[in-house]
Amino acid sequence: MLLDVENLNIAIATPMGPLRAVQDVSFSVSKGETLCIVGESGCGKSITALSLLGLLPKAAKRTASRMIFDGIDMQMMSKAELRELRGNRLSMIFQEPMTALNPLHTVGRQLTDVYRAHRKATRKKARERATYLLERVGISNPLQRLNQYPHELSGGLRQRVVIAMALMCEPELIVADEPTTALDVTIQAELLRLLIDLQKSFGMGMIMITHDLGLVSRIADQVIVMYAGQVVEAASVEKIFSSPSHPYTRALLGSVPDPSHPRMEPLPSIPGTVPSLLNRIEGCHFFDRCSFASDSCKKPVQLAKVSQNHEARCIKLARRNLRERLWHERSPHSSTD
Repeated sequence: MLLDVENLNIAIATPMGPLRAVQDVSFSVSKGETLCIVGESGCGKSITALSLLGLLPKAAKRTASRMIFDGIDMQMMSKAELRELRGNRLSMIFQEPMTALNPLHTVGRQLTDVYRAHRKATRKKARERATYLLERVGISNPLQRLNQYPHELSGGLRQRVVIAMALMCEPELIVADEPTTALDVTIQAELLRLLIDLQKSFGMGMIMITHDLGLVSRIADQVIVMYAGQVVEAASVEKIFSSPSHPYTRALLGSVPDPSHPRMEPLPSIPGTVPSLLNRIEGCHFFDRCSFASDSCKKPVQLAKVSQNHEARCIKLARRNLRERLWHERSPHSSTD
């Protein structure tokens, strides 16, 4: 196991009280595996990713029962130890390359600084590494690009530079926070193929933060669906698409356009918005938007087992599992020893 996170909680202090952005989130990633975290904006995906690298705002407080990276307890690391880990063994591809890159420094300076800081390499060696990675991410004339500033590059080239920067020190785990959101469809497809190829070449684990379920179906091994700060479903990518068990997961899948079946009517949508997390929500967080909700959904609900390595947070599912267990216990075919 490369990364193991259990019961991650993140609360942000605000003038109106604590905002519980992430609540009891658990997941794990193995070497060479891709975990996709999906959900609407405001569900806690990005702040979960930022917490792994210690990049939370000062007002945020992170706690977890377990947060282990390759046998290292991340909660016990000092700031210096975290800086040594971040960008070296654990890297991140940020969503917006114009804010991830410093406009005052050349591309070459920003790439080589990362390598020299962690590997104590000479400027020449770092520049050779940067040139190699710019070629690997599909940038032509890499020597020329090293001397350019971010504003001189297109959006697609800037994102490729950010990917190259994340790979400078050959990380074991890379976190990609919606890395293709602001790009056109053609560039998105190119960058996704690139990320998949690079992951295989470097043998990295990857956490992909996205709301694009089409992307999830192509690259994920495991999927967690987040809603209003909680994991509402977790399973393999095959089970998420073949047998989604939470109403929110089903609603997300139902909202995906299918080009092979043109619709005359509007696409289905999920009514309402993600609830505020300033106040504690006692029952199901999806209650106000769920077409299957009843009064019983106002009670606290935990993740329940659907099948092997498949869990969902739905009280109706929990009741079904209870009925099945009681039936099995009362069945004449069950053991009475």
